[in-house]
Amino acid sequence: MIELRPFDSLGGANHGWLDAKHHFSFADYHDPARDNWGNLRVWNDDTIAPKTGFPPHPHRDMEIITYVREGAITHEDSLGNKGRTEAGDVQVMSAGTGVRHSEYNLEDVTTKIFQIWITPTRKGDAPSWGARPFPKDDRAGHFVTLASGYGNDGDALPIRTDARIVAATLKAGESAEYPIGNDRKAYLVPATGSIRIDDVLVNARDGAAIRDVEVIRVTAIEDSEIVLVDAA
Repeated sequence: MIELRPFDSLGGANHGWLDAKHHFSFADYHDPARDNWGNLRVWNDDTIAPKTGFPPHPHRDMEIITYVREGAITHEDSLGNKGRTEAGDVQVMSAGTGVRHSEYNLEDVTTKIFQIWITPTRKGDAPSWGARPFPKDDRAGHFVTLASGYGNDGDALPIRTDARIVAATLKAGESAEYPIGNDRKAYLVPATGSIRIDDVLVNARDGAAIRDVEVIRVTAIEDSEIVLVDAA
């Protein structure tokens, strides 16, 4: 089953400095049919104006993954971590027992991010933060794992949940497969380009909620950059 969620159907609000679109219920947007997808709780599509951002605010008991699509985001938190994450790269914050952080676009250009929240499988751990580059050439033509709750996923950023975040860049006409299994759920969004999953056309920034599928096969209609969450 593939449920298409077109970009134009998403909730959200334009705050001037921030144009936010919500794939799931968030802030003032609530749709009981879109509260979560398994343990995936939030997928926000944020466009952040230059020299603006989110001032310090708290989180707890949530795995927060930020995928930078354009520009860069600068993170600073109450643990003393500070880092700048550029387009195509990923940062992960495990909020654990509680942390305060800020995220600013300190660049001279607009920054665009996907921010993904996944419910952790356990509580009571200390908070943590990490980031790493994922050069697009490394994921050309196939999916690679960016962040994972599984210890055998090599150098992927660790998250404390039964989930995996993967990405691929495909040239027009190329296909890639992700074996997910019928007992899992997937949520897929093209950051750029358009793709097909079976006979379903998914355009840039649309969401595709997928379940009861053994293997997800994606074919690029245009050059595409794809992010997928494999959720419990």
